[in-house]
Formats: sequence, structure tokens, C-alpha cells
Amino acid sequence: MSELPDNPISATVDFSREGVQHGFLKLPYSRDDSAWGAVMIPVTVIQRGQGPTALLTGGNHGDEYEGPVALSKLAQSLTAADVSGRVIIVPFMNTPAFHAGRRTSPIDKGNLNRSFPGKPDGTVTEKIADYFTRTLLPLADIVLDIHSGGRTLDFLPFAACHVLPDKQQQAQCEAGVRAFNAPYSMRMLELDAGAMYDTAAESQGKVFVTTELGGGGSSTARSVAIAERGVRNLLVHAGILEGEVQTAPSIMLDMPDGDCFIASEHDGLLEMCRDLGDNVNKGDVIARVYDATRSGVAPVEYRAARSGLLAARHFPGLVGCGDTIAVIAEVLT
Repeated sequence: MSELPDNPISATVDFSREGVQHGFLKLPYSRDDSAWGAVMIPVTVIQRGQGPTALLTGGNHGDEYEGPVALSKLAQSLTAADVSGRVIIVPFMNTPAFHAGRRTSPIDKGNLNRSFPGKPDGTVTEKIADYFTRTLLPLADIVLDIHSGGRTLDFLPFAACHVLPDKQQQAQCEAGVRAFNAPYSMRMLELDAGAMYDTAAESQGKVFVTTELGGGGSSTARSVAIAERGVRNLLVHAGILEGEVQTAPSIMLDMPDGDCFIASEHDGLLEMCRDLGDNVNKGDVIARVYDATRSGVAPVEYRAARSGLLAARHFPGLVGCGDTIAVIAEVLT
């Protein structure tokens, strides 16, 4: 197999240097309004002495804001004297999508979290994915990628890990989730995990923690506070920051199979019949979808295929065929 070409992204920071550095991952991007332009992805590196490396990312999807807010604040406040080891902070991972306020990149329509391992000679989004896969992930011991539901989903605030073939690695990821200590903790099932950042990190043996902390295309004071406390807890857990992990009760959830997902088979007006956090029983009506082209037509009812807790819901008032209406998670005791 031939070697991959070099990635065109260059860093204006030195990942091996002690101290605090604020700079960019610079990706050349020639376009109509800037012939020799570049996509400039902000990055902060804080390093002191020997120790583990944490890679902290937000803005993987550009319409999710808890990560960008919490990591922007951390990049401003964290000092080299605070850490033992290294912290790499990328608050706006998919910078083009973030500036557009969109899930995907306005440049190439790329969904960064479905573009891994990436291509060094591919689209802008694929080049970003390749740089993380081949340059940043190998530097890291523990990886945190902060998500929420964006404009189209809303979630109970949870930190999550995945079921992995390597049970020792899975146990380390679960320990990271517990340390993050969101109000809910999820063992998450992904329907299309093959090209995700999560899978790229896990395949390199990293301790990987992700989150879903809300949604609706905005953040709240509560959701940002959960992110900030969780980030610091995880850095304490990793041995990078001193102190104690701040704990509060966290409800453990599981997504064991595809019955957790309720998908719409119709376009129309959405009526949610249960709210986030509600307990539901198998067969309960979770939502109704009304034909928005005429009146006097009975709605289609969508029922729970399992009992559990309503952990996620479609956020906009209109729903399309194929959209996820709700996710029902099993509560673990």
C-alpha cells in the first residue's frame, strides 16, 4: 500500500513546547474571495513537564455550542502552572461549519463527524479529519469531544462512551464518563459509527468520552456549567489537574439496540406527547405527526418499542420522513 501524502494543514503552535500557546491549524484554501487564503482553526496548547495529554474538542458540528463556550473559557483561563502534562484545546473543530452556524461545512457540505479517517488530498472537511487522525489523536491519551443536539435534536444532558471489543479500554472510557459526571451517563449505540471521530479515536486505543448536553441550536447557563465542570473533572481524573472530582448523582442509561430509536415515516406537524426525562412504557404514544397539507385527517401515532426514559427528541415543530423523533434509553440499576 502506498503511503498517504502529507496533510497540508500546518500548526502555528509547537506541540512539544512548554508553556501556553494560542495559535491556529492553518489549512490552505484557495477560493473566489481569497486566492491564497486559508481556513484558520484556533488551537491552544498548555504544557508543563511530563504527564498525559488530553485532547479537548468542541464544534465538531457547527450548531452545537456548549463545547465552544466551555473550551473557549478554559483556553483563556488555564495556565501552565495548573497542569502536569499537556492539554490541547480545539474549541471550533469544524471552523467553517461553526462560523456558518450549521451542522455541516458550507464549503463542501461535509459532516466532519462522518468523515473519518479523512483524506489528506480530499475535501476541506476530509483534510481536517485526516489531520486529527494522523497528527492530533496520536498525541493524546484521553480525548473529550463535546456535543449537543444542534438545531434539530434536544437531549438530556449526558456524557457517553461506547461498547468496545477491548473491555479494558471500555472500562477506562466508562471511568472517564463517570468522572465527567453529567446528570446522566450513557452507554451509547451509534447507528453509523464507521466514519465517526469517536471510532477513529477508539481504534487508536484512546480513552474517549463524548457528550450530548442539550440542543435546539443554542446553549443554556446550565448546559455550559455541566460542560465546564465535566471538563475539569476529566482533567483531574486523568491526573493533569490537581484536586478532587466534583461528584453529584448521575443516572446510568443504556441504548442496547435499535428499538431505542423512533423514526418518522411521514412529513408533517410534530406533536410530542412525552417530554425529555419522562418514563415511558412499551406501547405508549410518544408523538403524533399531522398531515400539514389538509385538515380533518387523523394523525399518525408513534409508539415506544421499549420501556425506558425519553433521552432525546426531535426539536423543530415540523418533522420529515426519516427524521429521528425520539430516543428511549434503558435505565440501569
